[in-house]
Amino acid sequence: MSSSEETETDGRRSHQCQKCGKPFSRICSLRRHELTHTAEKLYHCEQCDSSFSQLKNYKLHLHTHTEETAYCCEQCGGHFSNQSSYRKHLRDHTGPYQCDQCEKTFSYFSIYKIHMRVHTKERPYCCDQCPKSFSFLSSYKRHQLSHSGEKPYQCDFCGKSFTQSGHFSLHLRNHTGEKPYECDQCDKSFSDLSSYKIHQRVHSGEKPYCCNQCGRSFSQLGNYKSHLRIHTGEKPFRCELCEKSFSISKTYKQHVRTHTGEKPYQCKECAKGFGRLSNYMRHLRIHTGEQPYSCDQCGKCFNSSYSYSRHQRVHTGEKPYWCSQCKRLFTRSQSLKKHRCVAVDEDSVTVCKKAQSTCSTTEPTNDNQQQPTK
Repeated sequence: MSSSEETETDGRRSHQCQKCGKPFSRICSLRRHELTHTAEKLYHCEQCDSSFSQLKNYKLHLHTHTEETAYCCEQCGGHFSNQSSYRKHLRDHTGPYQCDQCEKTFSYFSIYKIHMRVHTKERPYCCDQCPKSFSFLSSYKRHQLSHSGEKPYQCDFCGKSFTQSGHFSLHLRNHTGEKPYECDQCDKSFSDLSSYKIHQRVHSGEKPYCCNQCGRSFSQLGNYKSHLRIHTGEKPFRCELCEKSFSISKTYKQHVRTHTGEKPYQCKECAKGFGRLSNYMRHLRIHTGEQPYSCDQCGKCFNSSYSYSRHQRVHTGEKPYWCSQCKRLFTRSQSLKKHRCVAVDEDSVTVCKKAQSTCSTTEPTNDNQQQPTK
C-alpha cells in the first residue's frame, strides 16, 4: 500500500501523508516529509542527542544552541534562524484577525487559520483505519484512541479510566466536589458547563425544545425526549418483578425501590430515608427552614415548588381540576376527589349540587388531573 494518496480538494493540499494525515500542496513536499517517518537519521546533535534525516534541519537546529539567529523580532525580542519562521511569527503581532463570516476576532494568525476550517469544512486530518476525517489535530488524536482502546487518564480515587482529558477532569469533580460554575442569580453552582447553561434557562425562561404534537416546550433535551413517549406510547423501561412498564427511566428506578425498599437518600439530621431525591431535598428544608420560592405578588414564601404553584392560583383564579359529571371547577385536586366521593352514591345531578356546597367550604391539597383544553 502506498504511503500517500491524493485527495480531491479545490487544488490545494491534495497530497496527504498516510502516516500522520498531514496534507501537502506539492508531491515533492510530501516526499520530503515522508523521510521524517522512514529515513535514517544520519545527523546527530552532540549537545542534546537530537537526530535529523536532513542536513538542512540539522543546521537549523544547531542555531538553538549557538544562539546564532539571523532574524530578530523588534516587538518581542524573539530570535529566528530562518526567514520563513520569522515572517510567520510577525503575523502574530499584526492582528487582530477578523473572520469575515462570523465576525469573530483572533490575536494570532495561526489560530485564525484553524478557525476558518469551521466555515470551509476543511478536514486535513484523515484516519487511516476508518473513513473519518477531522478539522483539528486534537480531534484526530482523540479519535485514534477509539481504535487503540487506550485510556490514558486514570482516576486515582476509583480506578476508572478515560480516553479524553476533558471527561477525566469532569469525573474528578465527583470526588473533589469542585463546582466552578456559579449562577449569579441564585448562588447555585455546577461541576460542568453544560449543566450550568441548562440551569440558566430556569431564570431566562428559555425552552428551546418544542413538541410539534401538543406545543409543549422544554428547557432540557432529556425531558423533551421523555415527553415524546407520551404521544408514541413507548415504554422502554420494564420492571422484571411485576412487569410494569415506564416511559421514563427516573420513574422506573423510583418504582423498583417500591420492591426493594431501598432509600438511598438519608437525612443526616434525623436519619429518615427517602426513595426519591425530590422528597429528600424537600425534607431537608424542614431542618434548614429554607423557603426558596417567593410570591412576587404578596411576598409569601414556600419550601416547595408545588406549594408555590398552588398558591399562585389564589392570585390568578385558575381552577385546573374539573368534575366530568357536573363540570364544576376546583382549585385543588383534593377538593375534586372529595366532590366525587359524595357524588358516587346517589343520583348525579342532585348529589353534585349537594357535593358542591360541601366542597366549597373546604379545599385541602392537590393532585395531577388537569382540566382539558376546550
